Amino acid sequence: MRYALLMHYAEPAAGELDEAVIAEARQAFDVYAKALESAGVLLVADVLQPTAASTTVTRREGGLRVQDGPFAETREALAGVFLIDVPDLDAAIGWAEKCPGSQWGVIEIRPVATAFLDGRWSA
Repeated sequence: MRYALLMHYAEPAAGELDEAVIAEARQAFDVYAKALESAGVLLVADVLQPTAASTTVTRREGGLRVQDGPFAETREALAGVFLIDVPDLDAAIGWAEKCPGSQWGVIEIRPVATAFLDGRWSA
């Protein structure tokens, strides 16, 4: 079953984190991604740019509305996604627990409902 591990945590301000801390986090994520890959469960991993780089699109009120930045102001933001394919929720929890982002944020585990793969939708 496919699960998205959604990393949520507070975005540090520019210059707030020491370069050594950033390098340590990058190394931890490199080790984590390689462990997922070695286990044969990693489908894709993306780390997102800060929310300031976001553009939000909606048609909720009938017409197109495009706005810079995130839709909602929150303390924590979606920072990245790991898409994994594991047998069950327990396995997904095991991988989420090992995610370096769980040390300073929250990892939301969400089952994938449908996926567009190889030119078609599948459940």
